[in-house]
Order: sequence, then C-alpha cells, then structure tokens
Amino acid sequence: MADPAAPAAEFSADQVEDFKEAFGLFDRVGDSQVAFSQVADIMRALGQNPTNKEVRAILGSPSDDDMANKRINFESFLPMLKVVDTAPKGTYDDYVEGLRVFDKEGNGTVMGAELRIVLSTLGEKMSEQEIDALMQGQEDENGSVHYEAFVKHIMSI
Repeated sequence: MADPAAPAAEFSADQVEDFKEAFGLFDRVGDSQVAFSQVADIMRALGQNPTNKEVRAILGSPSDDDMANKRINFESFLPMLKVVDTAPKGTYDDYVEGLRVFDKEGNGTVMGAELRIVLSTLGEKMSEQEIDALMQGQEDENGSVHYEAFVKHIMSI
C-alpha cells in the first residue's frame, strides 16, 4: 500500500477537503471507510485516470476477495492520490503511435470496427456503452476513424 506517513502537505487544505468530501460520498456504511474496490472509482471521480492494475499495485496487490471485502480509511487513501498523480501519463504522440500500428494503408485512418475490438479486448477493457460514447461522431462514411483527430478528441474529454 502507499506510505501512510507520506505528507498530506503536498495538497492544499482545499484540495484535501475536496478529496475527503468525494471519499465520503463512497462511504456507504458510514464508518469513514470505503471498500478497496471503490478506490479506483474515487480516484477517477477526482480527475485521476489510474488503470485497475495501477490501483491494485498501490493497494498492495490484494486478492479479488480482499478487493471486495477489505476497507480503507481516508488517511490511508490520501497518499495514494499522490502516487497516481505522479504516474507518467500517455502523451498525444504515444497514443497516435499506438494507433498507427493499425493503419494498414498508411493514410491516417483505422477501421472503426477494428478500433472497437481493440478498445474492448486490450489493456483496460472498455464496455460497449463506453466505446459507443467515445466513438460517437468519429467514424466517417466508410467506417474509418482519423486517428490523430480521435486522439485529440479523447484527450479533450
């Protein structure tokens, strides 16, 4: 797990208050704790974008049973936000390069159907509803997606 001794001083008092408020919204039992399985959702609600794998690593690689049953308090959660905040983020060029692999014709496009398969099967798998929302208005009349424009779109969300 993240070092609970890590100073909360790296966040302003207003930030800590906002984090605490969001944390409290996920406390369904009223014991000032949340389930391990909710940690990623709280981080995302606070504007972070950790993968499930990153969150599990921060939590100390708990079992599925621990994810469902173990709980964490705010004081232990707060340092985890800093760990995720400092994790390297993908850049525009990283995403374009990743999609270029699927550009078989070298014309700056990928097939929308292929992109949907990739988004639903590789890495942090997305649901069909998430993919539909992400892809809305991105395919041209031929079902192709201009991936540079697509990356700009997803990075602006």
